[in-house]
Amino acid sequence: MESWLFLLLILAIAYWGRNMSLIIATVVVMIMKLTPMTTKWLSLVGSKGINWGVTIIPGWIAIIAGIAVAILSKYGIDQLANVPQITVMLVLGTIIGVVLFKGVAAGPVIASGMTYLIVSLFNLHY
Repeated sequence: MESWLFLLLILAIAYWGRNMSLIIATVVVMIMKLTPMTTKWLSLVGSKGINWGVTIIPGWIAIIAGIAVAILSKYGIDQLANVPQITVMLVLGTIIGVVLFKGVAAGPVIASGMTYLIVSLFNLHY
């Protein structure tokens, strides 16, 4: 009975705070508690849920990072086509990053996209 009171309290706070993800999560747990044979599932979710959540979050971060790199690369190609003299500096910067900072060469196209982003943010133009 205490768990139901706690879930209702969480549901009320989530509703009051307009937190839709918490409302959905609470309702799902309440439905799971009503269905038979979920005791095993609830204990499994209770013991592994944090690990699953943390795993899913870096997955979303990786997807977002991949999208960002693809977009920056698109602008990097445009940047290299419009300002070809920047290629020498991008290659030099890549060499410095690899030699001095033990980095990995990600490619001048991505670096050019990052340059485009910084130039656009600070409204600097060649």
